[in-house]
Amino acid sequence: MVAAQSTPSDTIDTNAPFDASGTYQIDGVMVDVTGPNAEAARYAGWRVAQRKGYQMLAKKMGVGGGVPSDSVLDSMVTAIVVENEQIGPNRYIARLGVQFSRGKIGGILGVGGEGTRSSPMVLIPIQWSGGAGVSFEQKTAWTDAWVRFRAGDSTVDYVRPTGTGPDSLLLNEGQIGRRDRGWWRSVLDQYAASDVLTPVVTLTRQWPGGPVVGVFEARYGADNRLIARFTLRVESEDGLSALLDAGVKRIDTIYQDALKSGTIAYDPSLAYIPPPMPTPTATPEATDTPSDTVITTETPVASGASFTIQFDTPTAASVSSIEASVRGVPGVSGATTTSMAIGGVSVMRLNYNGDPEVLRTSLQSRGFQVGRNGTTLRIRRAEPAPGE
Repeated sequence: MVAAQSTPSDTIDTNAPFDASGTYQIDGVMVDVTGPNAEAARYAGWRVAQRKGYQMLAKKMGVGGGVPSDSVLDSMVTAIVVENEQIGPNRYIARLGVQFSRGKIGGILGVGGEGTRSSPMVLIPIQWSGGAGVSFEQKTAWTDAWVRFRAGDSTVDYVRPTGTGPDSLLLNEGQIGRRDRGWWRSVLDQYAASDVLTPVVTLTRQWPGGPVVGVFEARYGADNRLIARFTLRVESEDGLSALLDAGVKRIDTIYQDALKSGTIAYDPSLAYIPPPMPTPTATPEATDTPSDTVITTETPVASGASFTIQFDTPTAASVSSIEASVRGVPGVSGATTTSMAIGGVSVMRLNYNGDPEVLRTSLQSRGFQVGRNGTTLRIRRAEPAPGE
């Protein structure tokens, strides 16, 4: 049987994120079962939670069909998370979370083990309390809530800093107001991210030990744009962790919906800009016979323009595949990958002799979605239409 786990905030000593890349998690599974004794009732409750969790996950994925056998579920479930439980002599009542292995359950549900996710986005959680805004300068309840959050089934690829080293200087509340794109490009490059997400919570306590009100904001981008704002409340300080956990899940849903609707989109101004290529200069040839003839040296006109191509590289094989597709475009005289990031966004440098719009159209005809900003192009494989 799978093991139970809990993650209370007072046991977390660092801001290091949990490894959630390999699981789907379903929360809020309610069970109420009986048994000959307390242990048997608890065991039966976990069995029921596995079945209900599978049904809830299948519904979330839009997949029908029956529930696998308990032995199959045992092999797919990686953990049971105890959110709340009451154990009697022969009865077990609980609210549980169920974690499933992405790789094992993906084939049964008919979805990929990794799924489609956003480009990497660095996360800067800001907590306002008592008039002070804090991010990674010190440990906060808000950063702890994001540590506890398991983002395995989210379409947002969160880059969660550990809160050590330069994090407190680069990713604090004062810095998110900066608009300098060059500064942001430098910061994002250090975290291998393409954009920034800034979830903010403002905590207000009615009186010591009394109700706590949290105003949550989902913000994103170098311009710190507001997507949504909402308010949650608990009746005492004891419920603060539950308040923040609920806020994290709701903000994640907001970010996923914004990603799906295009509200969060690729920002070409944050794209990596490689250093300029040196311009070759002509060297005059030496002659044996002096001459009074004045020789003028002209800078040769380049046969083509240089472009930067940014492209997704989920696997090593995709690098050579996309390079071959780009080299096959008429007018391209050379294409070389200058920065490789397997599982992220790589950068290619190419020379093209022709109209940039023709280059964009040619890439689209080869199955790419193309965004252009000057001499920088962002290409993605076009997703198949429904039913294909």
